[in-house]
Amino acid sequence: MSKSDEKREERRKRREARSKNPSRGAEKRDKGNQPTKGDKPSKGNKRTKGDRSPKSGKPPKGKFREWLDALVFAVVVMLIVRTLFFDLFRIPTPSMEKSLMVGDYLFVSKLHYGTRLPMSLGIPFTSVYLKGLRFPFFRFPGFSEVHRGDAVVFNWPADNVVAIDRRMHYIKRIMGLPGEMLEVRDKVVFIDGSPQNLKPGMQQSWTVHKTDPRAQLSPSALEDLGVGEIVQNRGSSVVLIVATESAVDVIRSWSWVERVEPAIAPPNDRYDQLMYPPGRGYTPDNYGPVAIPAKGDTIQISDENWPLVQTVITRYEGHSAERTGPDTFTIDGVPANSYTFEQNYYFAMGDNRDNSEDSRFWGFVPMDHVVGKAILVYFSWDADARLPRFGRLFSFIR
Repeated sequence: MSKSDEKREERRKRREARSKNPSRGAEKRDKGNQPTKGDKPSKGNKRTKGDRSPKSGKPPKGKFREWLDALVFAVVVMLIVRTLFFDLFRIPTPSMEKSLMVGDYLFVSKLHYGTRLPMSLGIPFTSVYLKGLRFPFFRFPGFSEVHRGDAVVFNWPADNVVAIDRRMHYIKRIMGLPGEMLEVRDKVVFIDGSPQNLKPGMQQSWTVHKTDPRAQLSPSALEDLGVGEIVQNRGSSVVLIVATESAVDVIRSWSWVERVEPAIAPPNDRYDQLMYPPGRGYTPDNYGPVAIPAKGDTIQISDENWPLVQTVITRYEGHSAERTGPDTFTIDGVPANSYTFEQNYYFAMGDNRDNSEDSRFWGFVPMDHVVGKAILVYFSWDADARLPRFGRLFSFIR
């Protein structure tokens, strides 16, 4: 066989070999795509240490970093929601019983009356803030006015903390609105001369007069009615209780009960100094009448109303005011006989009328102190029973 024949035969064999194993050619063509020197093959699709994201070129986040990012995001969202939309509060005292119980946890809407922007800079939801820095009061428009009967959360006006939004939080029910005249006569609240009856859940002190001094009120029967406080002296025909009006209606029907009356606190020097304003002989049960300031209203300043309006002008509206003589006054150093109020004020009272420190003791609630409207009990804890009050969970506040 000639050399040319040998070459042709060799080429034929190579063609046959390629036709039997076509992937061999592909391997040659893909040779440029093979890992370069220093690359390490990966196991399956799992990236090995040092691999980078194909899009960003950054190494993937570790588990700790992922948890940290999620935590930071949750905190930021919580701050935004609690600052602008809703806030959470817990009832610490019995001043609103039986409407709101100690251990109730509340959703408070800031949208109803409009969100109030922060007035200080510091650690959110604490009393720690920069004392030299204060922001002016600003409130976004809300979709509701403050109404009589609203359960409102506000910063306590009598607190000594300078920054308004860092003052202690109170919750009370609004009884008097701007521009109204409020008076309490024998425990009954009158607004512009019209009586306001106790609403369901409101309670106060009553005296139960028995026909027989030997008869004893059954503690279990009273407990079933929700009567929590009883002063019962053996041999006495009068028992002092704290109860709602509906509970009193049941007690009146008992055969050995002669009558049930509101327990009226008599005037005394102690109350005379505790009430707002002091020195007028007011008591929690007989109070006023007092005129509630309204934004834009102008009053004539006199010796009679000076004790009532001085705190409003100086503490809540930021002016210097002084009485310089009989019916003679200066405001910001200028002689004045009248004053125009710059914001609305409200008169707030607790539902537990005889166990509540409210506007009868420290005065009006300025609008710039209002935080929001309590709308829902989302959880309730009975500390005595060490159990949740399941019947109160997610109940709306009336």
